[in-house]
Amino acid sequence: MSSIIAVANQKGGVGKTTTAINIAAYLAKLGRSVLLVDLDPQANSTSGVGVQKSALSHSLYDVLRGQLSAQECVIKSAYSNLDILPSSGDMAASELELSGRTRREFVLKTALEGLDYQYVIIDCPPSLGLLTINGLVAANLLLIPAQAEYYALEGLGQLLNTVKRVRAALNPNLRLLGVIVTMYDGRTSLSGAVIKELQKHFGKLLFDTTVPRNIRLAEAPSHGKPILAYDRFCRGAFAYKKLAKEVIKRVEQQ
Repeated sequence: MSSIIAVANQKGGVGKTTTAINIAAYLAKLGRSVLLVDLDPQANSTSGVGVQKSALSHSLYDVLRGQLSAQECVIKSAYSNLDILPSSGDMAASELELSGRTRREFVLKTALEGLDYQYVIIDCPPSLGLLTINGLVAANLLLIPAQAEYYALEGLGQLLNTVKRVRAALNPNLRLLGVIVTMYDGRTSLSGAVIKELQKHFGKLLFDTTVPRNIRLAEAPSHGKPILAYDRFCRGAFAYKKLAKEVIKRVEQQ
């Protein structure tokens, strides 16, 4: 059975896509078979692993519309063990189109059934709309990236309330894998204060790893590469490699 991990936070700019790409890449590097599902209409995970969006003949949009199977739309990336179910600009219309479907929250879950991967990483949009709900219903695990700043704490409450509703009505198997602090700057007292507050609320569910602010991490997507291919010796690369190992430990020990 696949471990299906939704990477979600309705607040933009928290490192959600960077986290999805780099966890997927490092899980693959560590020998696991991985599918990265780009559920975000911005398609940044797609371009972030080197897939040219403009050259795509089909995408996850075609799967959600029921025109093609997920297997028909999966693309092999340039990295061993890592495949991607790409997004495209057309995905922006899918929220509206899904709203008229029966069992509209289960479309992605149904589409992913039968795919044979050890890990499926779903990069959800920065919203709590129908696409993100589909991601949460399809997943059995949730990973939340939280930026080391005050407003990140406010947004988490709204996300966790949504997760409670999804558990109660749609997916009782969904559980929180953990919260990862991103854009951490150890020189500021604010970053330390945010971590203490998160520890108070989440305890052991807060990952030991923190992802630092790192210019090489910020540059990598513009080159269409995960950080392990762009600069595997930078601080950001070490952080995501450590995080991937933590994810494996949490998932495979249970």
